[in-house]
Amino acid sequence: MIERIVIIDTADPASFYGVNNSNMQLIRNLFPKLRMAARGSVIKVVGDESETAEFEKKIHELEDYCVKYNKLTEEVILDIIHGDTPRDLRSDGVIIYGINGKPISARTPNQQRLVEAFGKHDLTFALGPAGTGKTYIAIALAVRALKNKEARKIILSRPAVEAGEKLGFLPGDMKDKIDPYLQPLYDALEDMVPAAKLKEYMESKTIQIAPLAFMRGRTLNDAIIVLDEAQNTTTHQIKMFLTRLGMNAKMIVTGDATQIDLPRTVTSGLMQALRVLDGVPGIAKVEFGKKDIVRHALVQRIVEAYEHFDESRKSQPTTDEGDDTTTNPL
Repeated sequence: MIERIVIIDTADPASFYGVNNSNMQLIRNLFPKLRMAARGSVIKVVGDESETAEFEKKIHELEDYCVKYNKLTEEVILDIIHGDTPRDLRSDGVIIYGINGKPISARTPNQQRLVEAFGKHDLTFALGPAGTGKTYIAIALAVRALKNKEARKIILSRPAVEAGEKLGFLPGDMKDKIDPYLQPLYDALEDMVPAAKLKEYMESKTIQIAPLAFMRGRTLNDAIIVLDEAQNTTTHQIKMFLTRLGMNAKMIVTGDATQIDLPRTVTSGLMQALRVLDGVPGIAKVEFGKKDIVRHALVQRIVEAYEHFDESRKSQPTTDEGDDTTTNPL
């Protein structure tokens, strides 16, 4: 009789063990001659040497499946332990599998172009209106690269620019003040990485989320770097950010030219960068339109309504914005 230690270090324990340890209980039943105890990422198993070796082999096969699909079902456990090949989930065009095995894939031709551009270029600009999936697909590509060990870390950034609201007087420390700007990035990650695993990645700085100002002076090697809301960068900020690109690194820059929140006297760094870098080898640009909007159907109508409004204003003599409001007769 020997004791063998099996480490589950890549799969999310909650997904691997199942609700109320139901998966682990099934595994115990399938190896009745072994005594085992699981705690956190460690499984201790006692028994015959050949049986414990087979147990370890099967556990790592289950772990690989769980890492790929973010789920582990009774049927899959039975297939793998009995030596059968489990039926793969739908994989055509899937970038990664999110929480509970949800497939995340390109849903429009331009989203697919972004996937292809990322594979061929080290710097990709993704431009378009709200709801077209620019940031979501970019983060999915970054998570895939991390899972496939094509990169050692993910760095997500945004300029800390208010969209018409002042957040400087929020209570708390620096992190508390900054997090509201970065919440959309957290939201996307929480769709793709199990909570316990995401916490581990954040604590180990494998995934870093930081405002743009914190990028100065860094050289980002072996990383996937995503800059979101780049239309709100200044010309100095965008140049600083783009020159952080290190060895074995890829960068995706997303932005929406119709949602610039900078003061009117400040030039958008994104718009200038697109002009300066036009035609430079190794850089791709993917433009999204309102047909790529994958949020609520009403979002597309809202975007179209604002486009018509802007076009009608351009065709009229310049007036003060206050003229758009109706005067209160009182």
